[in-house]
Amino acid sequence: MNPNMFPTKGNLMIAKNSLVLAKQGYELMDKKRNILIRELMDLIKEAKGIQSEIDQTFTDAYVSLQMANIELGISYVQEIADTIPIEDSIRIKTRSIMGTEIPLVEYNKQAELPSYAFYNTTESLDEAKNSFDKVKELTIRLSMVENSAYRLAADIKRTQKRANALKNITIPTYTELVNHITNVLEEKEREEFSRLKVIKRNMENKKIIKETN
Repeated sequence: MNPNMFPTKGNLMIAKNSLVLAKQGYELMDKKRNILIRELMDLIKEAKGIQSEIDQTFTDAYVSLQMANIELGISYVQEIADTIPIEDSIRIKTRSIMGTEIPLVEYNKQAELPSYAFYNTTESLDEAKNSFDKVKELTIRLSMVENSAYRLAADIKRTQKRANALKNITIPTYTELVNHITNVLEEKEREEFSRLKVIKRNMENKKIIKETN
């Protein structure tokens, strides 16, 4: 809307309606921002917990792998690793939080027997496999959480900009416009009232003069 629009009652109603909509929009943006911030804080907390668990699991996995390499030999462990099938059970979907699309990763973990024989391997290899399987699962979860946090942070930034624009530009502009039009119309009403008083007084004076003659 043109802030220099002609001051009429119709334009005053339009300006007031626009001001109401701007205030409602700011309230919605502010609520959305607060909800997204809470979600982001939860994701950050979850990511820290997963990362800590991954670190410990990685440590356990490499200890077991080192032991398996010592007991079975690095070459044989490598041959066994080559028999592990490629992971293809991961599916990525999306879900919405206040209009923000974030990834929802589905990982169908299946209880499968190892791809190697038990009679010519050791317990340390089993422990290493189980630990790395757990690392894979945790890494999938962490990637989903971190990606979600990144998208929420980006949307929080956009929402903050929109809220600031409404609060600092749009709302003050319409407030000033409403006040300007209101003042102009009130001044016109006062002028019209004064003009009518003058006309009425002149008519009364003419009437008195006519009656006197």
